[in-house]
Amino acid sequence: MARIIGMETSPLTLSVRARAVPILSTMAGSLVSLLPVVAQAPLVPPAGFLMLIAWRLLRPEFWRIWAALPLGAWDDLFSGQPPGSAMLTWTLAFLLFDAVDKWLLWRDYWQDWFVAAAVITLVIVGGFALALATGGGGLVLVVVPQIVASILVFPLAVRLCALLDRWRLLG
Repeated sequence: MARIIGMETSPLTLSVRARAVPILSTMAGSLVSLLPVVAQAPLVPPAGFLMLIAWRLLRPEFWRIWAALPLGAWDDLFSGQPPGSAMLTWTLAFLLFDAVDKWLLWRDYWQDWFVAAAVITLVIVGGFALALATGGGGLVLVVVPQIVASILVFPLAVRLCALLDRWRLLG
């Protein structure tokens, strides 16, 4: 757990609700892929990943680097991607966020959105490359609408996480 400066006696403790809401909301976002959407190309944003990075940018002290691995495994169960693709790409995204956190000491909304857009693009293209490596086919241009939709929907995911964050810390 993270320590607060000046509180050397005990680590910061959180209630069960405060610990569970970010994890459960990310897991619920992964279940969005079960909705019956008929399309010839991927268009629905990866809601689980959007929730994960929204929480990571909103509360970076909450997530450990390894947290993306089990949440990626959960997403792999429902996404239809090759097993392990979300585990790999989400963990690499967390490593990238750690590098950005060390590089940028202070961030604002626009920087967060730019970093999220870059990571969203890398994760979706990485998932596409892993699907190609396991026997899939097609051009990378197929995932461009999903990338654009994900980048445009990301601020809504951040708003939802902010509302959930307010609720989880009230009780």
